[in-house]
Amino acid sequence: MPIRLLPPTLVNQIAAGEVVERPASAVKELVENSIDAGASRIDVVLVEGGQALIAVTDDGAGMDADQMSLAVERHATSKLPDDDLVRIRFLGFRGEALPSIGSVSRLSLTSRPRGAESAWSLMVEGGAKGQPVPAAHPFGTRIEVRDLFYATPARLKFLKAPRTELNHAVDVIERLGMAHPDIAFSVSDGSRKVLDLAAKRGEADAALLARIAAVVGRDFEANALGLDAERDGVRLKGWAGLPTYNRATAAAQYLFVNGRPVKDRLVVGAVRGAYQDVLGRDRHPVVALFLDLAPEWVDVNVHPAKAEVRFRDSGLVRGLIVGAIRHALAGAGHRASSTVSAAALGALGNSGGHNNVYYQPPSRPGLPLLRAGMAAQAPLGLAESLPGLDLPPSAPSPIFSEMEEPEAATYPLGAARAQLHDTYIVAQTETGLVIVDQHAAHERLVFERMKQALAEGGVKRQGLLLPEVVDLGEAAAARLAERAEDLAALGLVIEPFGGGAVVVREVPALLGDADIQGLVRDLSDEVAEWGSSHSLEEKLFDICATLACHGSVRAGRRLGITEMNALLRQMEATPLSGQCNHGRPTHVTLSLTDIEKLFGRR
Repeated sequence: MPIRLLPPTLVNQIAAGEVVERPASAVKELVENSIDAGASRIDVVLVEGGQALIAVTDDGAGMDADQMSLAVERHATSKLPDDDLVRIRFLGFRGEALPSIGSVSRLSLTSRPRGAESAWSLMVEGGAKGQPVPAAHPFGTRIEVRDLFYATPARLKFLKAPRTELNHAVDVIERLGMAHPDIAFSVSDGSRKVLDLAAKRGEADAALLARIAAVVGRDFEANALGLDAERDGVRLKGWAGLPTYNRATAAAQYLFVNGRPVKDRLVVGAVRGAYQDVLGRDRHPVVALFLDLAPEWVDVNVHPAKAEVRFRDSGLVRGLIVGAIRHALAGAGHRASSTVSAAALGALGNSGGHNNVYYQPPSRPGLPLLRAGMAAQAPLGLAESLPGLDLPPSAPSPIFSEMEEPEAATYPLGAARAQLHDTYIVAQTETGLVIVDQHAAHERLVFERMKQALAEGGVKRQGLLLPEVVDLGEAAAARLAERAEDLAALGLVIEPFGGGAVVVREVPALLGDADIQGLVRDLSDEVAEWGSSHSLEEKLFDICATLACHGSVRAGRRLGITEMNALLRQMEATPLSGQCNHGRPTHVTLSLTDIEKLFGRR
């Protein structure tokens, strides 16, 4: 078969397969063009999920007839004035969106630039371009895409239900709206508005947080920790949700690079690493991260959809994200999200329609609360006792001593008043009460102490009686050998063994009888992708978490007032103590107002 040039219409349809995957892809390209045009308001209409009609209207710079004719030509753009693909400063730059969309739909453009007396309109149907004609339109641009994929009907089989396609498009606009809070966005399905984001004014960070809260939910603002870090010219700003404010999927994780919404595996892994010991594996944090760096440090020309990026120094970016989030989480101390209390109140208010709050009269005068579940328990050994937690489990609790006066409830977590079912500590604060899960709380305290010991003393190594040889391949073995010094600091001593293999001489003592082959291969893969040895650190933290769980105060252990207060005070002074190592909350706070609502007093 002879080689021939493909006709332009077919070339555009092939390009459309890369750029326009579904209606949401077309919406993304058109809205990005509106943002690049300096619009202050962008309105989107999608009928039948965008298959019948996509209309994008903005009040941006607009185009005259000549510019409009050029805009629908392949690789025609105004966004590369100096032909420099390294310093890209616009959301769009390929010049493929409009011709690609026009090749698979019936496309119409109507635009009027500032200062022009009239507007112009242009039609493109299945790749066939018409001539500009005068039209009536206010300043700005309106683009209508009708019968999407009518020219490539095979594509229609892969579209989902209209509601699903609409939701994908709304997600795209929400992400663009989060990056540009000064622009108003609206989305309609042709009969009603499904999204209406008003422009946010005022101080930049406050406007940005308000826009994020408008998208993620109003609870986010009250349960997010601010991030602001810089390293070697890379700036990270944004917000990270408290560990106890989480979701079942990673859909609420937003990343923006130089104002561009992107999805990047490196960042997803960095967020997972930052929350690794404060969140359950089936839960996902809520984060909005904004990275700003020199354009030449990031390649956005990786994929036609521009959703993927490649960083020049991925290790620097990952380390910056992990460090900033961990620092913010550590600074939160014992704080738990407000949604924990709301969930507790909801559980109380929806317990089968019955009032499950019971009153038990005190058996002795002067005792406001009694501990329930008084069965004696066998002593449990602790990995390391907390100060004030040295009483044997069967010792009488000081709460039964009328000589002791409860201390003032002026601490953040209050003063201990009782222990319920030998598991939960009830503390009184100035504005309400706190219920603490003693095992979860002490588990976090022991874990943080073990992590600190690792940081201060290094990781103890254990030599292998028979060194283990791991075959990785030439490239992988060379990458791992380059990081031998870093791995040795974590307790793993390796050496090149020739022929694409490494030999493992020593392993971290904490790992015990570990799968060395699997561990080294995982490390090799991670070094190739991220340039870090995160898997080994995570494995060590997993071992520490298990030891802390088995070495902490168990549920069913009877505690005295002194022990309870010691636990509360150390929680207040320990980072990340708002949740245990598995991501569960360690305490629930109820205000007096909340309690009064339970009893119908408010």
